[in-house]
Amino acid sequence: MFRIRTLALACIAATTTATAAPADHTELTLYRSDDAALFGTGDGGNVQAGYAVAREPRQLDLKSGVQDLSIGGLPLFLDTEALSLFVEGDAAKVLSQRLRLGQGQNAALGSLVGQSIEVLGNNAQPLASGTLLRAGNGLLVRDAAGNTSLIRDYAAVRARGNFNTGSSLELRVDAARAGTAKAMLSYPTSGLGWRAAYIGTLLPGASCKMQFESRASIANRSGRDWSGVQLKLIAGEPHFAKASAPHPVMMAYAAAPRAKGANADLPEQSTLADYRVYNLPAAVDLPDGSVSQVPLYATRTIDCERTALYEAGGSWLPPHPMIGRDFNQGSGGEVISTLRLHAFDSLPAGYLRVMSADRDGTPQFIGEGRINDTPKNSDATITLGTAFDLRAERERTAFNVDKAGRTLNETFRINLSNASDSARIVTVREHPNRWRQWTLVSSSSKPSQQKPDLLEFRIEVPAGGKATLDYAVRYEWTADEQPQ
Repeated sequence: MFRIRTLALACIAATTTATAAPADHTELTLYRSDDAALFGTGDGGNVQAGYAVAREPRQLDLKSGVQDLSIGGLPLFLDTEALSLFVEGDAAKVLSQRLRLGQGQNAALGSLVGQSIEVLGNNAQPLASGTLLRAGNGLLVRDAAGNTSLIRDYAAVRARGNFNTGSSLELRVDAARAGTAKAMLSYPTSGLGWRAAYIGTLLPGASCKMQFESRASIANRSGRDWSGVQLKLIAGEPHFAKASAPHPVMMAYAAAPRAKGANADLPEQSTLADYRVYNLPAAVDLPDGSVSQVPLYATRTIDCERTALYEAGGSWLPPHPMIGRDFNQGSGGEVISTLRLHAFDSLPAGYLRVMSADRDGTPQFIGEGRINDTPKNSDATITLGTAFDLRAERERTAFNVDKAGRTLNETFRINLSNASDSARIVTVREHPNRWRQWTLVSSSSKPSQQKPDLLEFRIEVPAGGKATLDYAVRYEWTADEQPQ
């Protein structure tokens, strides 16, 4: 049975073949992702989710003429058709390229395929040496005499060359001359993504105000560390056509990425086609298996609006007048607590956690909701949860159809109760949806809003008491509109 008791990989000297080493100032452009696996704690492994574009300066050590190069240290998940290498000054021409993907737990050994290695046993005794042909179910090694050995039980592998645990790009290039050349390697990858994270803390007082914190959560489960990178965050939803392309998925939660400079300013925002770009002002580190956070906007106090909402039905309208007695019957229901805020600037999609102080002044979690991409000066509404002390009961109190006169009259009563020690205002939303032509005949309270598909009332319910809303509507249709 194949067993590996101890695996040690030793890099003794520079590779005997041409290599490519990373340089400074790598740029990463991250796209938003809501994949739960990308941001969850999970099992600590790498995840093929999210989408990012990397631009890495590289240095190539060239010989004159046609030669093979290997660029290692790449992430595990790449779009195999979208890698490109630009060599400065046309010092070399790329003839062909091959992406060698990381091989899971054998990735480090897989990166040594084609190189000279020495395989050692438990007591450091040599078992085999030569060129590594395969690193899968055992090691396949060919020695200088052309003999091939399969070694399945070993302790260590010693290599003269570079190894890495990610993917590598093998290139065949034609260099005009020997020497060092600068190059830019660009590629899309997954395992990286970001989304907005908001925290709203409700402030005491009669009016709704809250302290609003906005951050970008940045996840890295790409299979490699990113150090000192310049980071841009894209807000919006580009279309991905290929199912095989990377998609916008032990995780350690980290503090803000360590800045390489003293500049602590907030990200600079700009427009890119139909999207928004947040350009971080300082270089950051993104360790593999981490979720880091950086501020998007300065913390501020903003106005908000809390609503206790009871809503019956929806805005759907049938293709014919619905005159059956059982349509849209009365029922009881929960009263839902919602919160609305006005966007002081462009708010990228993310999740808003809302806190409120208890009687001891300790902030407690009272609900979480998703904020979609919200342009500046637009409203965003989230559902906090079910109001514990509020209840609603809805019943139909009258129903009459006059087929000859092509009319239908219907009356409803909504009974509201409040078990709390303070008066509450409940917003009641009704949707008269038997037919598009209807009229409010009467109501015990004046509507706060009336639209073709909506009746809205704001009803004050006293502390420890009840309140009632009655309203009547009349539907009408023409001879050409056949009821159902």
